[in-house]
Amino acid sequence: MQNLLSNITISLCVVPLVVLVPILSFESRELSPPECRVQKWQLPVPLSTQNQTAPPPLLPLQNSPLFCCEGDTSCLDRQIWGEDSQPSDKKALIAAIDRSLQYLQTSRAEAAYQRYQIAEIGRPHVIKSLKRFRQLLLKSNSAAELNAAIAREFDFYQSVGSDAKGTVLFTAYFEPLYYASRIPTAEYRYPVYRLPPDLNSWQKPHPTRLELEGADGLQGSQGKLRGLELFWFRDRLEPYIIQIQGSARLQLPDGTQTTIGYAGNTAYNYKSIGRELANDSKLPLEEVTMPKILDYFQKYPQELNVYIPRDPSFVFFQEKYGAPAQGSINVPLTAERSIATDKSLMPPGALAIIRAPFPFVDSNGKTEHRIVSRYVLDQDTGGAIKGAGRVDYFLGTGKQAGDRAGVTVSYGQLYYLLLKPAS
Repeated sequence: MQNLLSNITISLCVVPLVVLVPILSFESRELSPPECRVQKWQLPVPLSTQNQTAPPPLLPLQNSPLFCCEGDTSCLDRQIWGEDSQPSDKKALIAAIDRSLQYLQTSRAEAAYQRYQIAEIGRPHVIKSLKRFRQLLLKSNSAAELNAAIAREFDFYQSVGSDAKGTVLFTAYFEPLYYASRIPTAEYRYPVYRLPPDLNSWQKPHPTRLELEGADGLQGSQGKLRGLELFWFRDRLEPYIIQIQGSARLQLPDGTQTTIGYAGNTAYNYKSIGRELANDSKLPLEEVTMPKILDYFQKYPQELNVYIPRDPSFVFFQEKYGAPAQGSINVPLTAERSIATDKSLMPPGALAIIRAPFPFVDSNGKTEHRIVSRYVLDQDTGGAIKGAGRVDYFLGTGKQAGDRAGVTVSYGQLYYLLLKPAS
């Protein structure tokens, strides 16, 4: 993971907590006839055989992969019209499109696309593509009808992935919902902190997490964090998870709610406590998921004072007064319609389609993984989201979103959609 104090904006998805869960891929799943299996959604030839230079992060495909989806319902974004007794989220997707269009009208977007390395993916083209997709979305009556229109009118640019063959690692993130207090009490003892106004003048190397807040997380008032307390929490792990996710929604004792969001961080790489637990043989490698981590620390709360201090990085926050979680392009994120990528490589605000196995909760409360396709907007970035082979998928707010995010680690594919030149 790159230095968290970089020039890129790090917003909601600061770093994923879980990096060691069993990774799901397409390889064992036969979803359609051999000639149209999902493995065919790959770059046509290994890039290393084409030239000796580093490939661009996105390559145009000669043919739309959607033409190879007949009889394979996982190719369809059925969530738009409601899937498995879940309500339609078409309005949410339209809202996400409108937020990207809002961003694309800003001077910040203009500057970002002036620097973007793929000339044919320019800001006017991205705007035009989003507007046409919005029109098709409104007039289409089914996922199949929408896919057919997209296949006719849009070109596909596939991420080269981590292996120059299109393989992308997907994780997920969410907005926690926790009880918190504006003042410290015997119950609410563990704070999150405002951005120090003099952070830029701090001598490097910065103080570590252990030096800033102590092993027990209660010593911040004895040093550089004194007077910067923003909210207090009942559980030591909660403010730490908020630092990992980058934002939270807070339920206050008077019944009101507010939100906090990322404001800055110290200059250290994040160290996963899940990996540390596995390294110490406290959890089997295959069981390092967020639910397992939470269960472990419920059984052994004293261990929090051992493992949290091993992560030297530290994140600061600002109150957002109920505003929804926001991405790095400064627009609200939409559950299951916003993604985070490396913005030095991928086009900000652009329309994409992702295809990978993701966890879903069935009517009995059990989690199952299904391969799905989702139209998404690229609206965020993250400290651990580096390279063309990484995507973080925003799953929303609260416990269920957190449970799903904690077991989301799978291989899939990422495509950006742009109108054909003649469209």
